[in-house]
Amino acid sequence: MKKTQLILIIVGIITIAGLYALPSVVVDNEGEVDAISQDNAGAETSESNSVAMHEAELSPDQMDLVTSLRGKLNDGNSGEYQVAILDSLGSIYQELGKFDSAGFYFGLAAEESNNLALAEKAGDSFYEAYTFALDADKVAYTSEQTRKYLNQVLEKDPTRLDLKTKVAMTYVSSTNPMQGITMLREILEQDPQNEDALFNMGILAIQSGQYKRAAERFEELIQYHPQNLQGQFYLGVSYFEANLKNKAKAQFEAVKEMTGDEMILSSIQGYLDRL
Repeated sequence: MKKTQLILIIVGIITIAGLYALPSVVVDNEGEVDAISQDNAGAETSESNSVAMHEAELSPDQMDLVTSLRGKLNDGNSGEYQVAILDSLGSIYQELGKFDSAGFYFGLAAEESNNLALAEKAGDSFYEAYTFALDADKVAYTSEQTRKYLNQVLEKDPTRLDLKTKVAMTYVSSTNPMQGITMLREILEQDPQNEDALFNMGILAIQSGQYKRAAERFEELIQYHPQNLQGQFYLGVSYFEANLKNKAKAQFEAVKEMTGDEMILSSIQGYLDRL
């Protein structure tokens, strides 16, 4: 999973409620697997609409810089120069946290140059936007763009399991969620200790109500990656939901020793108060 916003600790009631917004899927049984597909999202959110929306949020100085760079795109310079401008525009929006706009410009740069590094930047930016998207149209659009660009890299280098994990997760909220689950299983077959795949399989098990299976996944995760604070926290959540009260209490107490973040500690205390 991504090491920026997606790796931030998401705790408390808001987090658990967010998990249930995903499609309900049985993710980790060995036998027949059922999936409840969601309806297709409506029309895609266009790049131009996203960029225009974000321009309204820029400060005057930021807008002046963006306007200046965009003005240079039509000055007749070489394609290499144009790519550099598009890359700069993408970087500005990325630094501002406007990830779909960043992806738009990185994507244009990648298409202009046929550069896989820029395609990866575009895919990563759209994946960042995907993880924050709440509107169904935006979820559908950003997930499609993530796959479009990251699959270009994977076609050349299928060993990039980090990118394959991101692509897999975009399918979970699609009309074909089991494709994402299958991809995560393939990743774990290649790398049983893969941190991102173990974490995501645990999260999906929670979402589908398989709390004991979720606990198993998070136990594996922290065995190999004990510093994964998210995994440590969700192991406690899994124990709690599985009604394993003693284990939940011990796990939450252990997580309290790992962090001083007040939001995390408050969330943990909320669970402890319910035990």
